[in-house]
Amino acid sequence: MKFKTVAGGVATLTAFALVLTGCGRADDTASGPAEVTSIDDSPATGTLSVWAMGAEGEALPEFVAEFEKANPDVKIDVTAIPWDAAHNKIQTAIAGGNTPDVAMMGSTWMADFGDAFATVPTEIPTDGFFPGALSTTEFDDRAAGVPWYVDTRVLYYRTDLAQQAGWTEAPTDWDELQQLAADMKEKAGADFGIRMPGGNDSFQGAMWMPWSAGAELIDGDSWTLDTPEMAAGLSYYQSFFDEGLADADADVSAGATEAEFVAGTTPMVVEGPFLRGQLELVGGEDFASKYATAVLPAAEESVSFSGGANLVVFENSANAESAWKLVRWLSEPETQVAFYEETGDLPALESAWDDPALADDASLTTFGEQLRTAKAPPVTTSWVQVAAKGDQALEQLRRGGADVASVLQKLQADADAIGVK
Repeated sequence: MKFKTVAGGVATLTAFALVLTGCGRADDTASGPAEVTSIDDSPATGTLSVWAMGAEGEALPEFVAEFEKANPDVKIDVTAIPWDAAHNKIQTAIAGGNTPDVAMMGSTWMADFGDAFATVPTEIPTDGFFPGALSTTEFDDRAAGVPWYVDTRVLYYRTDLAQQAGWTEAPTDWDELQQLAADMKEKAGADFGIRMPGGNDSFQGAMWMPWSAGAELIDGDSWTLDTPEMAAGLSYYQSFFDEGLADADADVSAGATEAEFVAGTTPMVVEGPFLRGQLELVGGEDFASKYATAVLPAAEESVSFSGGANLVVFENSANAESAWKLVRWLSEPETQVAFYEETGDLPALESAWDDPALADDASLTTFGEQLRTAKAPPVTTSWVQVAAKGDQALEQLRRGGADVASVLQKLQADADAIGVK
């Protein structure tokens, strides 16, 4: 079976990295037309400007031709923007009052620019989206966008090596995951049992463990990092290094994860859907028969990270009603399935996963199951700064010589100093 390289997942990761250099939310926006609070079923008209990043920006011009065909009096101008230029371009456009009608917005950027986004009309239902994705659209107690595509992390494991180690099913809890990692190393000849997050974005990538133990990142206006649940998750993370089951010096350069997984030297990893396509490129089309995906092993619950991108309409759009009609069309299940088939981006709408294009792909349906419980970081501009402090905390735990209690005490103090903004 041919797997697509999910460019959307790669772009999302890039967006998370780029926001490190981003500024705060847009406090001053130009006054514009009256807000559109309702849309009808009449055809869209006029000209719409749309900004989208990465592979999505490249695919949209041809893709929205179907919408233009159904709405002959509308013309859609799509501008594809490189991810590394997008944050500054959006910020500059807001400051100058030159925003597009519609834009693709990385889920971690919603707080940066949320003041400039219009409120979603009630005619666009949002109750069918995955909860984690929907949470990223909530800004100042209102819906400031609509989920478009989603990203989450699941367990990839080498089934052939697992069988050598005496396993015929995926691990379902923390003890089983650690035991499989040990057996992969001792019985199947792997150098390490599993790759654990390291380097940039490692705290975000490791949050599935604290979340699984019941931790929460925030409570109202306060960070909640120094808690027993967070300690349980980070102690579990640290144990893989203490037991020699994960490599503290793992190569984090591009392609290293795929190379080690295909070689069998590190036969388990928690990653996103884009890895499927990368594994096919490195291991060949037949390599898909040597691995499987599974929802993340649970302590209290199987919880993973939810990322992706949303669709927003800027409040000063001169053609907001037609803009929302385009967003509504892009949010329909048939459209989301078609866009998945075009780009590999995973639909944010749960009902789209009933389509055979997704439902008949066993390793892909794992992502749909995981998305039901996936969580997103809080919609706040200070998350990136806190997550960077979290990366430093994990570095200390990974290298040894630091205990979880003292690391979390410092992380909490750092987060308190940063605040919730």
